[in-house]
Amino acid sequence: MVSSSPAAAIYPGDVAAGKSKAVACAACHGADGNSLIPMYPSLAGQSANYIAKQLADFKSGNRNDPVMAGMVAALTPEDIKDLASFFAVQSTKVGTGESNEAGHNLYYGGDAAKGVTACIACHGVTGKGMKQAGFPSITGQSKDYLKKQLASFRDGSRGNDNNGIMRNIAIKLSDADIEAVAQYITSLK
Repeated sequence: MVSSSPAAAIYPGDVAAGKSKAVACAACHGADGNSLIPMYPSLAGQSANYIAKQLADFKSGNRNDPVMAGMVAALTPEDIKDLASFFAVQSTKVGTGESNEAGHNLYYGGDAAKGVTACIACHGVTGKGMKQAGFPSITGQSKDYLKKQLASFRDGSRGNDNNGIMRNIAIKLSDADIEAVAQYITSLK
């Protein structure tokens, strides 16, 4: 965990305060932000800006989840910054899933016939995302979580993506595509 003064220049919140506030998050997201429960996302290593946006979206209702709505209801803007900073400096666990050819092809090349952009364009070669652009890291997420999010973007039940980017891609994915690319993402290191 980063706690030196240079961390303050990168992360707007108080990492130490975030650590104590994150105790309430541990049951679902793990004490270090690496979830042991496949249906919940790992938060470790995610950009502080992305985490803060998601928490604010849960709080405002722009992202719907009954459990998270209750968890964020009492959070202040300072709490959100502290939690985001704490999780951002945690180490992400690498993927342990098996690769597959169809998922690999979608991740690196997309599907021009369907108008599906390659995942690599926003999430990078290793799935670490592009922090400054607001594209999240997807490395270390479980296949179950990835599939649920892709399906939620596809059916429109999740719509807090910037400019509808994920909805515009996911709507073109079949169930088999989602299965394949989610499986492949779990193999990213």
